[in-house]
Amino acid sequence: MKVCVGLSGGVDSSVAALLLKRQGYDVFAMFMQNWHDTEGTLHGDCEWEEDKFVAELVARKIGIPFYFVDLSDEYRKRVVDYMFDEYSRGRTPNPDVMCNREIKFDAFLAKARALGADMVATGHYCRKEQAPDGSWKLLEGIDPGKDQSYFLCQLDQEQLSRALFPIGGMLKSEVRALAAEADLPSADKKDSQGICFVGKVDLPVFLQQKLKSVEGDVVEVYDAWYADSAKYASDSALLQSFGNDPAALTDGQLTELSEPFDYSNIVFTSETYRSGKHHIKKTRWKDNPWGKIIGTHEGAQFYTNGQRKGLSIGGHARPTFVISTDITSNRIYVGEGEDHKGLWRRVLRIAPDEVHWMRPDLVMANGDQLRCRVRIRYRQELQDAVLLMRGCGLFVVFDTLQRSITPGQFAAFYGVKDPSDPYDAPELLGSGVIQQ
Repeated sequence: MKVCVGLSGGVDSSVAALLLKRQGYDVFAMFMQNWHDTEGTLHGDCEWEEDKFVAELVARKIGIPFYFVDLSDEYRKRVVDYMFDEYSRGRTPNPDVMCNREIKFDAFLAKARALGADMVATGHYCRKEQAPDGSWKLLEGIDPGKDQSYFLCQLDQEQLSRALFPIGGMLKSEVRALAAEADLPSADKKDSQGICFVGKVDLPVFLQQKLKSVEGDVVEVYDAWYADSAKYASDSALLQSFGNDPAALTDGQLTELSEPFDYSNIVFTSETYRSGKHHIKKTRWKDNPWGKIIGTHEGAQFYTNGQRKGLSIGGHARPTFVISTDITSNRIYVGEGEDHKGLWRRVLRIAPDEVHWMRPDLVMANGDQLRCRVRIRYRQELQDAVLLMRGCGLFVVFDTLQRSITPGQFAAFYGVKDPSDPYDAPELLGSGVIQQ
């Protein structure tokens, strides 16, 4: 069997190639360049050239052919343009998930197939196995601290059938040790960070290539708003009433619970006053018990729920977090402390056409419910939840409050792990884009 390894120059893909070679596969490596621009990036201009150089050295050390492919046009159209579009709408995308679906296991796979490859292998920490009906399951990797199945939550059966994950059954420490033992040039290379194939970026500067900076207000929301909010009271009452049986909630109730708080009713009016011994006339905002304008920002589209860094807001005893963004008014709303009520919710919705199942037999019909575990961001511990399929979408009702449910991100659903088997890994059942 002929296998193409997506060799990035990192230690994970290097060991994947080494293992396949030792297992007797007909292996060749291909390095893909997906990005040329450096505006907004925080690394050197030629980082991809350094990665390519290391990848070539690794291929030579292992003794496999090496190829280069430029997929930058496809990457810009199918990943970067998607990023800009999502941010422009006030949503927070996940380019790494889209890169795997649209580039690594699509455009790159097509190039590999053209060179005669039967399969494509990557250095992802995840595993796959065949179900009794012949379809393919995607499982978490063995290393709980490195599992990357979340990033593959949008792959389909055709893509999975052509994929190999050689290091999914290894710990990261074992991968490093094997690379050192084989004297691979990438053995001590640090893991990459930032946006897939773009790198670590100053996100506002990167996004300003297409999205215009417009100054707006930063509004701090006080507890008094929640005390007076009919939605907050209604949501709390519903969750308390149906906490043990979320399936009893109606479509309308689930939709209401999945909608974020709307802070647009926090309105500020100005007043004129005289200041100083010369009684100079000045203008100030009248006090509002629900909130206060505490600063300015460069554009609501540059911020995301739960964000703490980059706010440039002082004068608080505890950290301040973004709790909501409003593109229409160009406002961002913030709250003080990790326990701020605006950070926490229990229900999210995925639109019917945004629900993706990894295997055909997993598809839920209208009215179905499924207890599973859910992850709404990479590295988050799996959270117990119930999936409820309704006509207006798939609802995820968590057992406990979740911090910073963010529109545009992917919610990934997993089966339940067998606690008696340390090598058992939950199956990734499906995923979907969290709606506003």
